[in-house]
Amino acid sequence: MAAFQNPVTRLFGIEYPIIQAGMIWASGWRLASAVSNAGGLGLLGAGSMYPNVLREHIQKCKAATSKPFGVNVPLLYPDLDQHIQIILEEKVPVVFTSAGNPKTWTPLLKENGVKVVHVVSSSKFALKSQEAGVDAVVAEGFEAGGHNGREETTTMVLIPAVADMVKIPVIAAGGISSGRAMAAAFALGASGVQVGSRFVATPEASSHEAFKQAIVKAGEGDTMLSLKQLTPVRLLKNAFSDAVKKAEAEGADVQSLKDLLGRGRAKKGMFEGQLEEGELEIGQVSALIHQIQPAADVLHDIWNEFRATCARLGAH
Repeated sequence: MAAFQNPVTRLFGIEYPIIQAGMIWASGWRLASAVSNAGGLGLLGAGSMYPNVLREHIQKCKAATSKPFGVNVPLLYPDLDQHIQIILEEKVPVVFTSAGNPKTWTPLLKENGVKVVHVVSSSKFALKSQEAGVDAVVAEGFEAGGHNGREETTTMVLIPAVADMVKIPVIAAGGISSGRAMAAAFALGASGVQVGSRFVATPEASSHEAFKQAIVKAGEGDTMLSLKQLTPVRLLKNAFSDAVKKAEAEGADVQSLKDLLGRGRAKKGMFEGQLEEGELEIGQVSALIHQIQPAADVLHDIWNEFRATCARLGAH
């Protein structure tokens, strides 16, 4: 069978238009290289890495795969200039940016031959990203885990809105863990998908085993969007999220919420496995994840179901 090609596979030089999200405390070199080796695009999650740790993961990823991979860089994190410098020095081919202004770093990255993608939660920000010169956008709906848009626009609404607004490729994210969901995203105008939560439930993800088991056990309604006064984040419900909900109901101000969040809360939950006191960032789609399986199997299962779904619908 001829290789599948579309704007996303051509942009990144990959076999399948499936991107593994660069999630903090989950997306280290083992996961990113496994996804890239399987034909997708693996991303390192720089948001939970000090500069020297990021360099180490980039070098290990280069040793583990000869295929393209990238780095996800949240633009609100400290050490940003050091992260960018390391990415350029190590000649990383792809950078996904999020949570900030794409105009800040896109020109420098592009000058150095890096493909740049920005994550957006609205068609307005998608247009600004296109104007900033990015190569593609990830349109991430309200269902997604981790940091989220304040608009609470669902993926089903967001993808066609963004696809109608921009001329660059649109990558759908938020609530996508299956080939059926991928087919729906393509029907709405996407040329690729970014998958996060399902790749957390893999042996290669660096998150704690207890967190992975909690994802597998999660059901509908077990996540919530909280901390909207700070940076909206979708969390698996636990004692910490209950404390946040109570504080918000009682009218807590921004500083009080910052104090409640403290430092290292996400590391405590997702990396160290403290399931009640930690911050457990995961998407609504966790309710549809029922097993921990190798990253390559996840990618190929999504792709095979996508092709079968398209065939069933009479698509090409």
